[in-house]
Parts: sequence; C-alpha cells; structure tokens
Amino acid sequence: MTNDQTIVALATAAGTGAIAVIRLSGPDAITIANSVFRGKDLTKQESHTIHFGSIADDETVLDEVLVSLFIAPRSYTRENVVEISCHGSQYVIESIIKLLIKKGARSARAGEFTLRAFLNGQLDLSQAEAVADLIASNSKASQQVALNQLRGGFSSQLQQLREQLVQFASLIELELDFSEEDVEFANRNQLRKLILEINGVIGGLIRSFELGNAIKQGVNTVIAGRPNAGKSTLLNALLNEERAIVSHIPGTTRDTIEEVLNINGINFRLIDTAGIREATDTIEQIGVQRTMEKISQSALLIYVYDASAITEAELDQDIERLHNPGINMLLVANKIDLLNGAPTVIDFPAYGFSDIISISAKEKLHIDELKNKIYGAAIKSQLSGDETLVTNIRHLEALQKTEEALSRVLTGMDDVTSDFLAMDIKQALHYLGEITGAVTTDDLLENIFSKFCIGK
Repeated sequence: MTNDQTIVALATAAGTGAIAVIRLSGPDAITIANSVFRGKDLTKQESHTIHFGSIADDETVLDEVLVSLFIAPRSYTRENVVEISCHGSQYVIESIIKLLIKKGARSARAGEFTLRAFLNGQLDLSQAEAVADLIASNSKASQQVALNQLRGGFSSQLQQLREQLVQFASLIELELDFSEEDVEFANRNQLRKLILEINGVIGGLIRSFELGNAIKQGVNTVIAGRPNAGKSTLLNALLNEERAIVSHIPGTTRDTIEEVLNINGINFRLIDTAGIREATDTIEQIGVQRTMEKISQSALLIYVYDASAITEAELDQDIERLHNPGINMLLVANKIDLLNGAPTVIDFPAYGFSDIISISAKEKLHIDELKNKIYGAAIKSQLSGDETLVTNIRHLEALQKTEEALSRVLTGMDDVTSDFLAMDIKQALHYLGEITGAVTTDDLLENIFSKFCIGK
C-alpha cells in the first residue's frame, strides 16, 4: 500500500444540502487545490487556517468556497489535507471533484482517509474501527462506547497486557540462547501469576461483548403471546404511538412488525409477532412459524398474556414451549384493568421467574416500570462513559485465541521446554497485536476499511 498519491472524495453525506465538504489528502493536496483556487496563495498559508475564494476551471467559476488547510503532520491523515466547503449542489460537487482529478488527484477508496491515518501512525487499528462505529452510532450508549475506543481506552489496556507479556517472552528467548547451561531467567511463578492476571482481564473483555454488541447493534426484542393478549396494544404503548393495528378479533397480526425503542440510551428492536396458537388457515400458520423463528433469533422475549382470561395450565404450557436458557424472558400480565382486584402474580420457580410485571397496555398502566424491566433484563451492568467494552466480533475472536494460547502456557509450564512456552506466548502476542494493528496483513486491512463510507 502506498500513500504517494493525492486522493479526493466527498466527506459529507451524498445528496443535496446547504453545504458539502470535499476532502483532499496527500503530498500534492495543497498544490492541486491551489491550482484551482482563486484567492490567497494556499502554498504560502499556515496550517489550520481557512480562506475564502472561488474554485474555477480556467475562466469558468464553479462556486464560491471556504478552503481549510491542514499541513502535515498536523492533520487527520498526518498528510497535507485540504477541505473545500462548497454549496451542496450535486452538479457543483461533481464539477469540483472532476476538476481536482483532472489536476492530479484520484478518487479515494472506501475508508482510505482513515486507512492512511492508521498507516501513518495517527490511529491504531482498533481506533480506526471505532471511527466507523462512531459514524454508525444511533444511540447515546453506542456513541459513548465508540468514542471511548476512539480515544484509545481499549488500545491502552491491550498495550499494557502486551508489554508485560513481551518482557517475559524476552526472558524466555534468553533462556533458549543459554539452553546448554540449563539456566532459568523467567521466574515461572511470576509468569503464572501474570498470565492468570492477564487472562482475568481478557475474560472480562470477552464477557463484555454481550453488552457491547447489544449497545452497538441494538437488542432484538420479541413480543409474543396468544392471540388477543394485547401484544400490538403493548407495542403501541411502548412506542407511544399507534404503530400496530389493534382489534378484538384474534389473529389480527399475521406478520411481524418491527420498530425501534430507545430506553436509557440503548436501542431495542421491538418485534410484534402473530399470536401463538393452532392456526386456522395457511396465512396464519406462516405467521406463527415466523413468530417462532423470530423468538429463536431474539436476545430478549417479552411474553404477554391476558391476565383476565388465561389459566395457570395455559400459562405453564406457553412458558414451557417458549422458555430457552439462552434467551432472557420477561413475563407480562396484561389487561389488569379487567381483573377487579383479583391477584395477577403467579410464581414460576421452576423457570427462575421471581415475579411477573402486571400492566394494562390499553390504559398505559405501569408501562414505565416495564421499560425499566426491559432495560434491566438486557443490560445487567451499569454503564459508565469510560468503561471498556468489546463491540467488534474480530476483537472478540482475537481475545478468545489469546486466552487459549495463554491457557496452553499455564498447562504446559511445568512439563514443556522453554521453546514451546515461547511459541505459545508469541501466539498470544500475535493475536493481541491483530486487534491494535501491531500485526496486520493487506487482506485484513482491505476487509476492515472496505466497510467504511467513501470520504472517511
């Protein structure tokens, strides 16, 4: 990969708007911009300055613009960077970019600006990936996690682990140089203690993925129950809008309805499903099948039942059918406004349910309490702005491989020779290095940065 070319792309979102920003980066960025700029001589201006003028193709003025200068290495890519703020006309944008290409720039590939930032040492790989996560963040929590990673919180934690391991790896390598003299430079007890500590940290990071992934992707939440239990009414109550059709006729919902609900900064993808019962026709049968499929793919299941009509035997039958140890499940007793003071709570110790949330979706009774229960069922720990969470499946897999390699070191510490210990420690260092980019391949970088938007 080479950075000797100057690249150009639209840095703002495509489409007509008031303002658009066109970004140049590379050794000739300032020279190319200056060749089409009518105003001050950009080659003689200081870094981090903004200049008003116009962009012209020979005698034809394309637009009046503001040009921002960032002289290497004080820029996002650590190269010369020019950002041209023009009007958001699609014609104007395309004309300026074509002119810049004619003057010597080339179109940037997806993520190429951030790739250059990584290759030039401005960001490590996990920070670069956090840029894409920050752009894609759609909730307060996902924004906080991405921003913490971008600021280097995750990277610094991994760097500390690597430095400790590198020290012991060096000592074990030294032992190999004196293998004929049977000397031991790396204290095995200290090494064992260090690996246990590191695996404890790594284990915590691995466990954080469930929460981190929920924050990043949102929580798949299925609302299920028998026909006429009030599932669609509950969806409307949670969203505070009439999103689903509500009817007293059983089987009104025959397909899934999906909406996003934000609770305390976390997005829950609510899925209202067809009622669970023996289908009366082919279409309803398909709807019930889709309900069961959605339940199997969910992270959280909200089981709703009509507290005024269902029997304990029916409740037990539904819970036995729907309960899955891998899926969090909330029991919601609906229509308590029809009970006239009758008890609504039934204990299900066999399934681990300590209580049932009693609500009236129609009257919007206890909906806020239910939202708190939904949040608590999915997010089992308190979130803090500086908490390190793993949100990337690539990072998770690398951490798991690191943990396995270090476990092999522990297992073989008393039985294998130093060269095998060194090999496993090197493997652990390799996997940790893959996360931050200390170890990379062209294929890995291509796979990561191809998922970025062009212009970033």
